[in-house]
Formats: sequence, structure tokens, C-alpha cells
Amino acid sequence: MKRILIINANYYNDITKHLLNSAKFYLKNRKVVLNLMTVPGIFEIPIAIRRNINKYDAFVALGCVIKGKTPHFDLICKTSFESISNLSITYNKPIGNGIITALSMKQAYERCGKKKSNKPNKGYEASKAVLSILNNGPKKI
Repeated sequence: MKRILIINANYYNDITKHLLNSAKFYLKNRKVVLNLMTVPGIFEIPIAIRRNINKYDAFVALGCVIKGKTPHFDLICKTSFESISNLSITYNKPIGNGIITALSMKQAYERCGKKKSNKPNKGYEASKAVLSILNNGPKKI
């Protein structure tokens, strides 16, 4: 049975609880062992993954960053996303990116499912992506 760790950055808890609920909903009945780790923000997600890289088959990163008036948004997003990608490639582990990057609270609410929208929930998308990689291998043609 595959082991998956969800890392939830709860800086915007009102948003990430919806991401987490959708991720758990998708993964619960799919024959995986599911664990949760909470961190303060998305910047802490890569170190949480690195510390647990050998204990799990895959990871789902959840969080939210909303653009303000300083360059902080760009720096945090770029650094965190590159670190997550590097970990995935270096350790050959799928990491679903369910981190919302939004220009407004309204956009974040749409992407987490709190506000009705045709946008898919990022937690659900990230969980689905991780399982597709875990369950997909080369097929003889």
C-alpha cells in the first residue's frame, strides 16, 4: 500500500481547510496510507518534505499565497515551487502541488471551493495528479 503525506501550510487556514478536505476526500478510498503534517506557511513545505522523503511514496503540498504590495509574493512562490520541484526530481517522488497563488482573496476562495466557481479545487487536483503518477507506469505497446 502506498504512503502519502499531505503537508498543509495553514497561514490562510480558512482557505487551506477546503484544500485539505478535498485532498482527503479524493485519497481516502483509494487504498493509500494517508498522514498529515501542518506547517505555518508554504516556505516551510520543502523542508517538511525533505525530512520525510524516505518515509513516504508521495506528497501533496497544500497552501495559499495572496499577492500583496511588496515583492514577497514573487520571492516566496518562486523559491518554494523550485524547491518542491527539485525535491521531486532529485528523489524521484511525486509531489502534488496544491498551493494556490492568487491575486486576491476572491481568487483564492474560487480555487479552494469556498466560493462557487467553475475552477477546480487545487487540493483535489494535486491529489489526483499524485495518484496518477504513482499508479502509472510504462505499458508495452
